[in-house]
Amino acid sequence: MKTIDVCLSPDLIHLHNLKDKNVVIVDILRATSCMVSGLAFGIDHIIPFSNLEGSQAMKAEGYLIAGERGGEKVEGFDLGNSPFDYMDKKVVGKKVATTTTNGTVAIEKSRAALNVIIGAFLNITAVVNYLKQRDESVIVFCAGWKGKVNLEDSLFAGALVERLQNDFANECDSPLLVQAAYQSMKHDLVGFVKNSSHAKRLNRLNVHKDIEYCMKLDVFDLVPILKEGKLVLL
Repeated sequence: MKTIDVCLSPDLIHLHNLKDKNVVIVDILRATSCMVSGLAFGIDHIIPFSNLEGSQAMKAEGYLIAGERGGEKVEGFDLGNSPFDYMDKKVVGKKVATTTTNGTVAIEKSRAALNVIIGAFLNITAVVNYLKQRDESVIVFCAGWKGKVNLEDSLFAGALVERLQNDFANECDSPLLVQAAYQSMKHDLVGFVKNSSHAKRLNRLNVHKDIEYCMKLDVFDLVPILKEGKLVLL
């Protein structure tokens, strides 16, 4: 039977064999929420970079450049890490090169996978349906915060595990752990996430609307996937 596992931090990904697996990258606040939203609103494709220099260099090739460090937009970049930046009219039809503190690092560490899929609450059902149709096992890769576990990514992992429990066997105890957390908090996801460390970090930057938006379920019916280094829609 197909299996599902959860990596709670990029610092733990070396413990997982990614070969022949579908890896779902999740960085709810806010990288993967941005990527899903931007591609839904008409961005042609997105190239993720783990470092600032890689993203910045793409400016010369006609890309809009997006950069975030510590939750804040990098000075001189076109876009920050707000999903509303990615839904502006100026991005329609454009190519974007992005680098973030956590999400793009997780993508870089997943390149050995069979497929790298971008997941968010915004497109969770579309991701579930895609994974059910595939024959491969799954790793849900939580971007966390600078190597530490965070609540919102773990809750997404739990929601995904719950929706896939009849189609996948748990690889270890991580899926059980995140599913139990999701079951205990799903009645008020926004409320619990607002008390998370990263939400409090972002609140100091006055991005309350970003947090509420990123916790919305099934706003989009689409699945971004990494193809030849570019995030595109299936």
